[in-house]
Amino acid sequence: MDGLHWFKSSHSGSDGGDCVEVAAGRDAVYVRDSKAAGDGPVLRVGRDEWAAFVAHAAG
Repeated sequence: MDGLHWFKSSHSGSDGGDCVEVAAGRDAVYVRDSKAAGDGPVLRVGRDEWAAFVAHAAG
C-alpha cells in the first residue's frame, strides 16, 4: 500500500467527526478511517465491487 494517494470523503466534516479516506490502487480500492490512518485497519475492495457499491450508493 506504499505510494497510495488518499482522498478524504467530501461528506466528512471538518470538525473531527466521521472521516473516511479512499485510495485507488491498480487492482483495488482501499478505505480507511482518517483518525487512525497510521495504524488503523484498511479495507481492500476489488475495483468492480467498488464501482457496484458507488453505483448503489448514488441510486
